[in-house]
Amino acid sequence: MMSLNKLLHHVHLSCVPKDIQITGITLDSRKIQKGYLFAALPGTKSNGCDYIDMAIEKGASAILLPINVPFPQTDHCIAIPCDNPRYIVSLMAACFFSKHPQHQIAITGTNGKTSTADFIRQIWQLQHYKAASIGTLGVISNTNYHYTGPVLTTPDNIMLHEILTSLTEHNVQHLALEASSHGLDQYRLDGLTIEAAGFTNLTRDHLDYHHDFQHYLQAKLRLFKDILPIGGIAGVNADMDQDALTQIKQAILERKQNLRLVGEQGQFLQLLSVTPLPEGQQLVLKTALNDRFSVTIPLLGRYQIDNILLAMALIAKDEHDIANFIPLLPHLKGVRGRMEQAAILPNSAAVYVDYAHTPDALAHLLQSLRPHTHNNLHVIFGAGGDRDAGKRPLMAQEAAKYADYVIITDDNPRTEDPDLIRQEVKMGAPTALEIAGREQAIAQTIKKLQSGDILVVAGKGHEQGQIIGSVVHPFDDVTIIQKYVGSL
Repeated sequence: MMSLNKLLHHVHLSCVPKDIQITGITLDSRKIQKGYLFAALPGTKSNGCDYIDMAIEKGASAILLPINVPFPQTDHCIAIPCDNPRYIVSLMAACFFSKHPQHQIAITGTNGKTSTADFIRQIWQLQHYKAASIGTLGVISNTNYHYTGPVLTTPDNIMLHEILTSLTEHNVQHLALEASSHGLDQYRLDGLTIEAAGFTNLTRDHLDYHHDFQHYLQAKLRLFKDILPIGGIAGVNADMDQDALTQIKQAILERKQNLRLVGEQGQFLQLLSVTPLPEGQQLVLKTALNDRFSVTIPLLGRYQIDNILLAMALIAKDEHDIANFIPLLPHLKGVRGRMEQAAILPNSAAVYVDYAHTPDALAHLLQSLRPHTHNNLHVIFGAGGDRDAGKRPLMAQEAAKYADYVIITDDNPRTEDPDLIRQEVKMGAPTALEIAGREQAIAQTIKKLQSGDILVVAGKGHEQGQIIGSVVHPFDDVTIIQKYVGSL
């Protein structure tokens, strides 16, 4: 419980003459209880302003709403009009749920957010800290806290701060979280007190929402321009698209943040060489102090290295601290659904599952598996419905470029016609095999695998459902793969 005027003072809005106590904050009109503050936010699918009357009837004491939205005459509820209610409600939530972990790191980028956040959490836990990560895989921690809400890359403005308070009450003081472009654009991370921010890479994705590449980049840059404080640590993959890198570095320079570049072109932490091994990869690294380290990680995939280097740069106190992380790297575990080994066939062919669902991610996935492929590399993938349609043929082009056999199938067609989606995908790889049913595609391909082959089933990763229309049907790539490998 908190006074309304304390919340208004915190967000620099005018206080009300008669102060009242707020018992809760919500964006969801169904959750309103007596004494709540309801944030009536305009949205793409529904408009919170349509539920103002309902909120008053259910006992809301105050309603945050955009300026110029009509408000009914009432003595039982206070209207709080403002220019940017999404931003304001995030700051209010940060004040209302005021317990936050002391050390917070946020990661943005097209690909690699989940893995980087998870590696940060793992390294902290290997150092015996209570730590958590928030993102596409939900809330993971080494405590008995169990999050049961919806899984979003970046939770909504209020849910995020509720989670932070709950984690703090479970003695978590180290947190890594994913910062999606949607979450940043919708001010969901505003109010956080992060000490470091990471940028993994930037390639095409979510243009159905952002409309063009520049708006997509600007949404992600909010993490550095508006949320990471002046002087904060800014870790960036130096090997990403150079035009994007230039704009990212400029934003960091303007905020006088501590830029830490990693990768083959890295200065804070440079990758000198990679040697693929049957059990993983051997790395040779050099720090800004010219210290060199050789270490073997038990993970396949070149992009895994980028994520590990970025994770170290974001949590290191300084250049000397890198040496403390090196002995921990052999103990890292792969993130579920990211280059996850699902099965080994009796003839030694291997099957992997990965979340790659953009052209760049698919290309990196296949390039990473190639050094470990002693015969043919097969890939099964599709494209989601009601999402950026422009990337569909581009994904197929990358698949055809790097795999020996390409199989196009369904992947969450949602409300679109799956046949039309596959046709659009196939424009990028006209000779690819098309098998509509995802389970059928997996079953048929597994039967064809020879010794030394690798099959990767891409696009869904950790997901547990196939969305057809508006219905989520139970479907797990790993379970399906193991079912058919077990029947050989």
